[in-house]
Amino acid sequence: MQNRPHPPRWARFAVPALTVYIAFVFLQSLFFKFSNSPETQYIFGTLDAWGASLGFPGLFAPSGIFSQYVVGSTELVASVMMLLGLFTSQRLLHTAGALLALGVISGAIFFHLFTPLGVEVRNVDGTLDGGVLFALACGVWCSAAVLIYLGRGALRAALSR
Repeated sequence: MQNRPHPPRWARFAVPALTVYIAFVFLQSLFFKFSNSPETQYIFGTLDAWGASLGFPGLFAPSGIFSQYVVGSTELVASVMMLLGLFTSQRLLHTAGALLALGVISGAIFFHLFTPLGVEVRNVDGTLDGGVLFALACGVWCSAAVLIYLGRGALRAALSR
């Protein structure tokens, strides 16, 4: 059996906190995505119109490959993987969930920055959200990156098999 160094003391508290943060952000958004709320219609409608202007109509439509249902399902899977990994001490499962979270949230950040969606998203009442969704996405990205860094040993071990 290999003698592995213990994670830093701060990691014992940070890993659960960052995991719960990511899961909270992802899971609380599922209601909006899966119920086709007006906020979700605006976000994915804006992205679909942008995709159509580039010659990819329907990419973000409800039946598209990047629909709110696909994104929401991916966020759900990432959350479940991370929470199961945390509560069962399965570091590889936890880190794989963090990798999935990083991937999906990287897409969200990209679309906020480089499409007409923008950093400030329009609310149903016409006001702007002040960048709250974007800030949450950045927080998820940073949290997932830290979790991947802390779980890099489990990834290395799995990849070296």
